[in-house]
Amino acid sequence: MKIVALGDSLTVGNQTIFDTTEFEESASYPAYLETLALNHLRTKQSNMNFSIVNKGVCGDLTSGMIERFATDVVMEKPNCVIILGGTNDVGWGFDPAVIVRNLGMMYDAALRENILPVPCSIPSILGFDEFISPRLRLNSMIRAKAEQNKLAYVDLFAATANPQTRRLLEEYSADGLHLNDTGYERVAQCVFDQWLKPFLDNETTKT
Repeated sequence: MKIVALGDSLTVGNQTIFDTTEFEESASYPAYLETLALNHLRTKQSNMNFSIVNKGVCGDLTSGMIERFATDVVMEKPNCVIILGGTNDVGWGFDPAVIVRNLGMMYDAALRENILPVPCSIPSILGFDEFISPRLRLNSMIRAKAEQNKLAYVDLFAATANPQTRRLLEEYSADGLHLNDTGYERVAQCVFDQWLKPFLDNETTKT
């Protein structure tokens, strides 16, 4: 089982520069998610080969994700692709309808290649309240698109936001926009609980 995690800096995760050109891999939700999945498969005594490939690009827009979809997703030949995009689009003021259209193009492209797409809502933000409302509109559209295509929908916004203020919870925030290690762990747990665990359980019953 191979999964590609496609997205922007929220998928890249936290990285540490150790010289002027290289990065040391650090906390990311795909890395935490892979650990959760492997531990679960061990408890199920499953011999399934499992891996997650991190295809996050810092600062990427959904239009950029479309441009690299063939190389970063299709050519990897995964079983599934987790798609977490739109945060930067919202920051640049793009209409949520345009963003969800781009996301929908990726869902459709994955399905044509027999790759299961997993739509995710984008998390909230802390300290920039004007960007919360477009996030809510976008996430509502992502949910509707997922339901239209009979796809799982992972609600990362609800998992990381204060239900009263709709702001990103401080305990998960690194700088108001990006997540800290605890935040990425929370995202991974959310993806695992809402989609990956039941998906793996279903797959292991087939073998």
